[in-house]
Amino acid sequence: MAATNRADILDPALLRPGRFDRRVPVELPDLKGREEILKVHAKNIRVGDNVDYNAIARMASGASGAELANMINEAAINAVKNGRKFVNQSDLFEAFELVAVGGKEKKDRVMSDKERKIVSYHEVGHALVSALQKNTEPVQKITIVPRTMGALGYTLQTPEEEKYLETKDELLAKITTFMAGRAAEVLIFHSATSGAANDI
Repeated sequence: MAATNRADILDPALLRPGRFDRRVPVELPDLKGREEILKVHAKNIRVGDNVDYNAIARMASGASGAELANMINEAAINAVKNGRKFVNQSDLFEAFELVAVGGKEKKDRVMSDKERKIVSYHEVGHALVSALQKNTEPVQKITIVPRTMGALGYTLQTPEEEKYLETKDELLAKITTFMAGRAAEVLIFHSATSGAANDI
């Protein structure tokens, strides 16, 4: 038995009949699958009554089983760090941000007032344009606290339902929302920064 996410680089000798000639593709889990994976990995952890696995699974669209397991682990670590015996919803949300969004918060990162203001307008640009359009996902959180993976802030949108298809209007709304941070910078400061590089 073997597993790889890069079947294209396997030696052709391995794929000849009689060797690894059976392929079983494993897709990323859907909403129900993500929720069940979270529950499986939380089985050996003390979890509080307020934990809503469905809410985390909904936010973690596109996450693999390994990433979901990592979220549970990070939530448990966070609970212990804060002196609690049970994992709560905020631990899970923080773990989701750590794994899926981009590292830990860097509250000690020194940013000038001007940079903070630019990041604020940038993120509000995303949120406002998202709220003013049809065919967008609701905004869950806006922050200008930098993270270890390079993000100086972000606007988190959560899908209301699991989707497998996107319409042209939904895709255009997404592109418009992505570009709104840069547009806000240009509108307010008459110049764009490199902060929009990841959006583009």
